[in-house]
Amino acid sequence: IALAWSAVLTKAGSPRPLRRLMPISIAKLFADQAVPGAGLGGHVLLVERLTDIGVPRGTAVATLMISLVGYYVAYAALALAMLLVLWLHREATPLLAGLVTTLLIIAVSIPALALWLRRRGSEPLPASVERIGFIRKILAIVGEAPAALVRDRTLLAKAALCNAGIFLLDAMTLGVCLLALGWPFEPSTAFLAFMAGSISATLAPLPLGLGSFEAAATAMLVSLGVPFAASLTATLLLRGLTLWLPLLPSLMMMRKGLKTDQKVPG
Repeated sequence: IALAWSAVLTKAGSPRPLRRLMPISIAKLFADQAVPGAGLGGHVLLVERLTDIGVPRGTAVATLMISLVGYYVAYAALALAMLLVLWLHREATPLLAGLVTTLLIIAVSIPALALWLRRRGSEPLPASVERIGFIRKILAIVGEAPAALVRDRTLLAKAALCNAGIFLLDAMTLGVCLLALGWPFEPSTAFLAFMAGSISATLAPLPLGLGSFEAAATAMLVSLGVPFAASLTATLLLRGLTLWLPLLPSLMMMRKGLKTDQKVPG
C-alpha cells in the first residue's frame, strides 16, 4: 500500500522514498487490526505519521482519503466477486448475502461521507453537530485536502489495485497453508474462505477480529469440502503469518511514533 501513497505524494509534489513510507505502513497494520471500526484506525494514523515526516497536512489528508476510498472500492469489489462465485455454485446463503450487503453499505457510506465532508470544506455544520468537538476537528482536517488530488481517478484506481493485491496475496497465503498441509492448491477455495473471514472480522466489534475471522474462514473451508482439521490448522497458520508475526514490529513502529510526538514541543 506504500506504493499507492508514494504515487499520491509524488503527484502532489511531496515525494517520499518508500523506505520512509514502509514503517508507516507497518504501524498502520497494527492500528487497522487492534482498533475496532471497519479498518478506520490505520487511516487516521496515516495523517499523523505523514505529517511527522514533513508531508504538508493537506497532502497527507488527500493521501488518507484516496487510500480510504481505494481500500473500500477493492473490498466491495472482491466481496461481490465472492458472493457471485458462491451463487454460481449454489453455495450462497441468506446469511452470507446479508453480511456482504452490510459490508457494501459500509464500503459505500464511509468513502461517501469522507468525500462529502471534503466538498463542504469549512462550511458550518448544524448547531447540534457543531457542539461535538471531534466532528468539528474531522471537518476541518478533511477540508484541507486538495480537491484536484482527491478527484484524480488514476490515483484512486492505483490505490484500489494495491489494496486488491493485498487481499489476493493474503488469500493465496491461505492456499499455500492448505498446500503445506497436503491439500491441493485451489485459489478459488482460498479466496472464498479468506473473504468470508475478512468480512466477519470487519463487521465484528472485536480487536484483531479474534475468533470471528477464524470461525468464518474455517466454516467456509469446511463447506467447500476441506476437512475440519485442515481448515482450522490452515486458518491458524494464516493468522500467525499475516497477523501475529507482523504485529510486534507494527506495535513497535506505533510506539516509536508516539514517542516522537511526545518530544515535539507544544
